[in-house]
Amino acid sequence: MKAHIVLAHPEPKSFNAHLADLAQRTLQARGWKVTVTDLYAMGFDPSERADLYENRQDAERFDTQAEQRHAAQNGSIPADVQKEIARLDQADLVILQYPMWWHMPPAILKGWFDRVFVYGEVYKSDYRFDKGRFLGKKAMLSLTVATSAETYAFDGRSGDIDLMLWPVNFTLAYVGFSVLQPSVAYGVESGLRYSSSEEIEARLQKIQEEYVARLQAIESESEIPFNRLDEWGPDGRIKTSAPAHSPFIRHREHLDID
Repeated sequence: MKAHIVLAHPEPKSFNAHLADLAQRTLQARGWKVTVTDLYAMGFDPSERADLYENRQDAERFDTQAEQRHAAQNGSIPADVQKEIARLDQADLVILQYPMWWHMPPAILKGWFDRVFVYGEVYKSDYRFDKGRFLGKKAMLSLTVATSAETYAFDGRSGDIDLMLWPVNFTLAYVGFSVLQPSVAYGVESGLRYSSSEEIEARLQKIQEEYVARLQAIESESEIPFNRLDEWGPDGRIKTSAPAHSPFIRHREHLDID
């Protein structure tokens, strides 16, 4: 088995970096081969733009999808992106490790999606969801948040964590991955602290133990359900006969309004 870990944290001594290393060591101890992309350490450029492409299709105007497709067709995808796609192709499991910043992943990870999920290479209209490039591979978010699980509950002040993570999970499903339930490390306090050092240390120790235990049988976990490509109608809307798995894509009951 092979795994690829994408780490998006600027501090090599951070708890996120530690979790990435812990995952690598745990899986390797089980006989897995593991590769790691440390986005900050490698200086990954998250800004998709014209000067990253040679032999442009249109030198006058940069159309992202058109240039990505042109590069895919002509074998001129930027080298750093080609390397990442190759690592994803080789992996049975992909783990994205990052801190939640302003209710979203760090910008460098969003830029990784923008650049690595190349139109014409990683996805296109008939090459997505259950027909996607990474079909048969699993992906999982592993992230840290500063406050408790209660604040990220359906009625918590930080927002429902399942809804907040849905766009990233959906992006992974869009290109064919089977998406596992996220691993969320709650209460990883940093600059602003609510707990004593002893409480934080005990909490972090428990997080590590639970994460290692999960990784011991990660390949047998079931995935989050997403709709298949044939469950969309020609108008792009979910078919009435298809199941709805999320508040983001749902069947809306028609109400009579007087």
